[in-house]
Amino acid sequence: MARGNWTRVEEFILMSFSSLPTEIQSLLFLTFLIIYLVTLMGNSLIILVTLADPMLHSPMYFFLRNLSFLEIGLNLVIVPKMLGTLLASDTTISFLGCATQMYFFFFFGVDECFLLATMAYDRYVAICSPLHYAVIMNQRTCAKLAIASWFPGFPVATVQTTWLFSFPFCGTNKVNHFFCDSPPVLRLVCADTALFEIYAIVGTILVVMIPCLLILCSYTCIAAAILKIPSAKGKHKAFSTCSSHLLVVSLFYVSSSLTYFRPKSNNSPESKKLLSLSYTVVTSMLNPIIYSLRNNEVKNAFGRTFRKALDLRNCIP
Repeated sequence: MARGNWTRVEEFILMSFSSLPTEIQSLLFLTFLIIYLVTLMGNSLIILVTLADPMLHSPMYFFLRNLSFLEIGLNLVIVPKMLGTLLASDTTISFLGCATQMYFFFFFGVDECFLLATMAYDRYVAICSPLHYAVIMNQRTCAKLAIASWFPGFPVATVQTTWLFSFPFCGTNKVNHFFCDSPPVLRLVCADTALFEIYAIVGTILVVMIPCLLILCSYTCIAAAILKIPSAKGKHKAFSTCSSHLLVVSLFYVSSSLTYFRPKSNNSPESKKLLSLSYTVVTSMLNPIIYSLRNNEVKNAFGRTFRKALDLRNCIP
């Protein structure tokens, strides 16, 4: 296309769920608002309780606290704007705003993949080398693993976002999604994007598969170790220490893989929106619920923290 036909795009229009009737959009607004508030409250409580309770000052809950920070960040990037499009029909987002949203979506999404792998390694050491767990997973090692989990998001988000938004945009500026994800924004580009698409595919596969393989290796070793435990009670106790993490990993990887690795012919925009909701909004809400309901240490810590808060309140004249 000739350069003279290119139009400088200064803002985008998020189509979100505009094709649905107003009544349905209002219902979606209330639903997502409740999910958003539950997500913020649940993950914030996980952070506060794991900091306040000395019984939870262990590597497992250190990484869980990092996961809660990621979930809060991911929701703050996506959900408020989505709620605005449903409530006030304010579907516009500036060029810079769209790029910023995409950057932090990639940043938090990539970091979550690697953090889940780090949490799997922590469970592997706890179950396969319990006598050396405190030595291997010392404070210094945990800090290094946390930094290594947070770092990959920076180069991936920087390269992919900068490269995509350096392309010229022409024609429509309507993004058929509820946030600025790479595939729907890429469709608005009026230039040859073949090299970028190859990079995006290879990058996505590496970002998803490397942590996924680490998780599979960790849980293969964990399963082998659990099978060697002679008593059924011992097997149940060992499995219960990693069941919450395994459920969270399954939810995240199944929903994100269905979103990005389905054939284009089977991937309609509406179905992709629903799948995107599952791993960007719903999973973030379920994570603190899963760790609270399936973990007796967290449930007991909640009880101790609330009792301390009540006692402190009663002491105040």
